Amino acid sequence: MNEPIFERDPSDPAHKQINPLLKLALEMGPLMVFFFANAKGDWLLERFPALGNIGEPIFIATALFMAATFVALGVSWVLTRSLPIMPLISGIVVLIFGALTLWLHNETFIKMKPTIVNALFGVILLGGLYFGKALLGYVFDSAFKLNAEGWRKLTLRWGVFFLFLAVLNEVVWRSFSTDFWVAFKVWGTMPITLLFTFAQMPLIMKYSAEPLNGEKAANKKT
Repeated sequence: MNEPIFERDPSDPAHKQINPLLKLALEMGPLMVFFFANAKGDWLLERFPALGNIGEPIFIATALFMAATFVALGVSWVLTRSLPIMPLISGIVVLIFGALTLWLHNETFIKMKPTIVNALFGVILLGGLYFGKALLGYVFDSAFKLNAEGWRKLTLRWGVFFLFLAVLNEVVWRSFSTDFWVAFKVWGTMPITLLFTFAQMPLIMKYSAEPLNGEKAANKKT
């Protein structure tokens, strides 16, 4: 039987998991490459003059962002022999908007990429709920296990949050400089996302499908 190209449903016993920290690194690594390349564009040009053919730092950062995104997808494939759905969707958008950015030499396209990706994720998650499918399990399955009601509620919250990030990105890139926008992607969007994630812990604890350590200990005593 041939293995599927895309990752299996988290409830499938054959679903392959990778270390949560490695998964986070694969998902956030390309963004860090983008931030570094934009911030250190002149430094990169001094050491790799050939990059000057690409253009200004924002365009160099875009090219490296595209490369890093597909390296991350390649590593995921090597580890699991499948492609993670959400990063794959993001990678496709990166390829399209990154190529437009480099071809037309217009940074607007790469600035719009987070808007498109976040709006797409929000619509996918909320649309999945409409059809009775909590798709967030594909993202967080290696971090924790929830029952069906927990996944449904968490998926709803993340769907709305992704739409909020889409609107926020539009406001920032249209109102501030390119350097501010790049910095905000790392030092603004990431902290906001982490705070939102931590805020979901009460829900996660309430609907956890596996007993917490303290509960396990109490059950053993009884």
